Amino acid sequence: MRPSPQSLELQGEDLIYAIVNINGIQTRVAPDEVLSVARTSGAPGDMLTFDQVLMVADGEKIAIGQPYLKGAVLTAELVEHLRGPKLRIFKFKRRREYRRRRGYRDELTRIRVSAIKV
Repeated sequence: MRPSPQSLELQGEDLIYAIVNINGIQTRVAPDEVLSVARTSGAPGDMLTFDQVLMVADGEKIAIGQPYLKGAVLTAELVEHLRGPKLRIFKFKRRREYRRRRGYRDELTRIRVSAIKV
């Protein structure tokens, strides 16, 4: 559910966020936010940098790259590696006694956004 425009105005000038390309997926991030992304190499506690920043919004100012912002960097701390929820895949063909069951889990990395530098 998206926040209403009124709630965005109430948050004031300290509303800063960025849209960053992390492992081929465009993600909206904010400082001190914890999010799960596709598996990234590194050990827990390592600092990661992502330089493919597409947009940065800082209060009233918005900077949009073409396609990326030059000099903009997202710094994040690798918190842990984990596996996503199990997805069950079931295929069948009617009246043929054909049934196949498979399971799949995504390999994920949880990161905490430290800073967004423009």
